[in-house]
Amino acid sequence: MDPKQMAMRAPHSPVRGVGWLQGWRLTFCGEDARWEGALASIVEDPDEHVFVVLYDVPEWDESSLDQWEGASRGLYHKVRLRVHTLDGDVLAWFYVLDSYEGGLPSARYLGILADAAEVAGAPDDYVKGLRGRPCKSLGS
Repeated sequence: MDPKQMAMRAPHSPVRGVGWLQGWRLTFCGEDARWEGALASIVEDPDEHVFVVLYDVPEWDESSLDQWEGASRGLYHKVRLRVHTLDGDVLAWFYVLDSYEGGLPSARYLGILADAAEVAGAPDDYVKGLRGRPCKSLGS
């Protein structure tokens, strides 16, 4: 969701809009010493929703993004889901981590997610909820 990361990973992919992924929730998975903490993913949850930023990713950027996200190595897999936007529903691809749910993200990683949501126009209570999630400090 971070516009700076997307500009680096998929430079020909403009923002298309924002919306809500209904029936899913943001979670963190796969805590590993190679990363600062657990990585973001989504899991089905009928009572939840996730604020998302949609990008228009052409084929030539898709393979680069797949490399960055680890889809080509089996770290994440892609699923196609319906997103509710102000202009109606659209289908979009999402990366879902192939790992167990659990673990804490680093404070830095969680801050990047919250900052990106704020820049994209997520509601204040949603951003506050992200910032208030449990996390771990670097080095702990």
